[in-house]
Amino acid sequence: MVDVKICGLTEASGIAAAIEAGADYLGFVFAANSPRVLTPAAAEELAETARQHAKIVAVLVNPGDKQLDKVVKQLRPNFIQLHGKENPDRVRAIWKRYHTPIIKACAISSVREVCDVDRYAQTASHYLLDAKPPKGAAQQGGHGAAFDWKILNGAKLAKPWFLAGGLDADNVAAAIAQTGARLVDVSSGVESAPGIKDPQKVAAFIKAAKAGGEEH
Repeated sequence: MVDVKICGLTEASGIAAAIEAGADYLGFVFAANSPRVLTPAAAEELAETARQHAKIVAVLVNPGDKQLDKVVKQLRPNFIQLHGKENPDRVRAIWKRYHTPIIKACAISSVREVCDVDRYAQTASHYLLDAKPPKGAAQQGGHGAAFDWKILNGAKLAKPWFLAGGLDADNVAAAIAQTGARLVDVSSGVESAPGIKDPQKVAAFIKAAKAGGEEH
């Protein structure tokens, strides 16, 4: 079985499409330079309709405690996803502060960097393996770029991990087959515009991911 995270949700129709198609995780972004950024109040209003159906994930990049306090208090997420350069000590401090499971996103492009992900094994509940952002990019994720999945061949990481970066309905089954991923994450691959999820793309992605998981 493969679980699916639809990330960068900004509007009710996208959430409804994700829930109807069977999404397992819903991600809300709080990074100021992202086209998918939401206020905590807006995210909380959107999430209320979804809590019974999927896990709520707050996505932040190098957040300070004030931002975290506001997001966690208002949204009450099931997971905090850290998508910046937070080191293991910072991840540990955030976990101790909120006792909310943490997904640590790691941008990778080599086998060595895959192995290095386990330095978060004592502080994160999950990893998210993503492509490195293009040079000079203002945002950390959501670029629609994939990394070379071959670098995951034989990888044995200490925690469950999401495969992210450049996934869409056409390639997610192949990605699952090649990497053995049991968790996948998509944002731009199911959009008609940044932050606007296309219901047909969402449904096609989740169907392809679930079918790919059953085959492998």
